[in-house]
Amino acid sequence: YVYNRQVKDEKPGRELALVARQDYQWGPKSLAQQGPANLDGITYIVTPEDGVRIGALLAGQADFIRQVQAYDEKQATDRGFKIYAAPTRGVNDSLSFRPDNPLVADLRVRQALLYATDARQVVETLFSANYPQATSVVASTAAGYVNLSDKLAFDPAKAKQLLDEAGWKPAADGIRVKDGQRLALTVYESLPQPQNKEVLQLVAQQWRQVGVALAVKAGDAGSRTLDSLDPLKTPLTVSEVGRADPDVVKSMFFPANRDALLQKGGSSDKVQRFRDDKLNALLTAISAEVEPQKRLQLTGDAQRYLLDNAYVIPIFEEPQVFAGAPWVKGVSFEAVGRPSFYGAWLEKH
Repeated sequence: YVYNRQVKDEKPGRELALVARQDYQWGPKSLAQQGPANLDGITYIVTPEDGVRIGALLAGQADFIRQVQAYDEKQATDRGFKIYAAPTRGVNDSLSFRPDNPLVADLRVRQALLYATDARQVVETLFSANYPQATSVVASTAAGYVNLSDKLAFDPAKAKQLLDEAGWKPAADGIRVKDGQRLALTVYESLPQPQNKEVLQLVAQQWRQVGVALAVKAGDAGSRTLDSLDPLKTPLTVSEVGRADPDVVKSMFFPANRDALLQKGGSSDKVQRFRDDKLNALLTAISAEVEPQKRLQLTGDAQRYLLDNAYVIPIFEEPQVFAGAPWVKGVSFEAVGRPSFYGAWLEKH
């Protein structure tokens, strides 16, 4: 609810100072807070470094910080600071395949890699209880969520069996080969996602156990953007988006939207063949349906279809994680985890 404040000063890319509008009377009637905001002003300081942010909070130089990494949560709570893990209610942190790439065009290969992924190990190794293991394509707090954890079992023996059936046989170095080609895939890390490089590196270790090589690339923004439009260079991609509406599934996978799977006629002219009209019809129906329960049912159907075709490997539910000083009171969060300081106030300390 930024409209209850106005800009006092700005240092572009570094700092933004807001002051309360003393004549503000237009807050949502559903809120306990009415009239002007409690706080006279708020100063936002841009601090990209994780260590500097948490250090500023613990030193009393900041009252509230965003993007607290899981490994920093304990030192905050041990000092009496509060962790706020607000759900984003959208598509989970996942790996999405680009089936136009011949290496992942075979359903059995995609299914094998789904079985080879131990999401529980990822969560328990890198994250805290604020990052639930995914049990479907969307978060358990999302509209239309269906628990499909039975389709997300970790089963490396089944993964090896499927790869054998698909004709991929282990070579001397353990990586599988078919018709002289290695089953070696590439993925770019996604900087906005928490500890994404570490997540992908752990998944790469898991996949290597079944004979699949996964190279994790950083790359500059330009090459990453261009390569992400070429299924031959990026057979899979990191996907996640927060939105408190069933349309989030369409937003992620429909060709005219984010086009995570890279379909023919979508965002890339480098796609040669792959297009799934049945999936697209499901996604369009979610957007077009006006009857609420039918819309939720269609959202469940889309989740099942995406997993039955192993188009996506959900790993964990991504929250927006903040930390606040114990004297900060009354902070609330909207549907996808953005904080509101409209009703916030500072206790004397």
